[in-house]
Amino acid sequence: METKKTDCTPTNQDLISKALKKMPDIRILYELSDFFKVMGDNTRIQLLWALDLNQMCVGDLAVLLNMTKSAVSHQLKILRTAKLVKATKQGKNVYYSLNDDHIKTIFEKALEHINE
Repeated sequence: METKKTDCTPTNQDLISKALKKMPDIRILYELSDFFKVMGDNTRIQLLWALDLNQMCVGDLAVLLNMTKSAVSHQLKILRTAKLVKATKQGKNVYYSLNDDHIKTIFEKALEHINE
């Protein structure tokens, strides 16, 4: 990986050293960035909001968001790939829900922050 040169002189090298020791690997930070990019889409946020309340099937999500089933399925595939939602088959229907409590917590904390 290429090292960038800064044009700054450190004010507090101890703080910089402590931060560097705790800084995650750059690949992890890229994954974190991608995670938030997936959540950064208005349609996907609406889907996450609905799924935060209750598990739902594609048809119900399509009606709720006034979208086609195809469009909802496409967005759900992106959310599944990012491990934000999971699918559970019940009879002929597939129900979607948030993948785990971590996603629920992140989503709710972000909403709490916005509402402050």
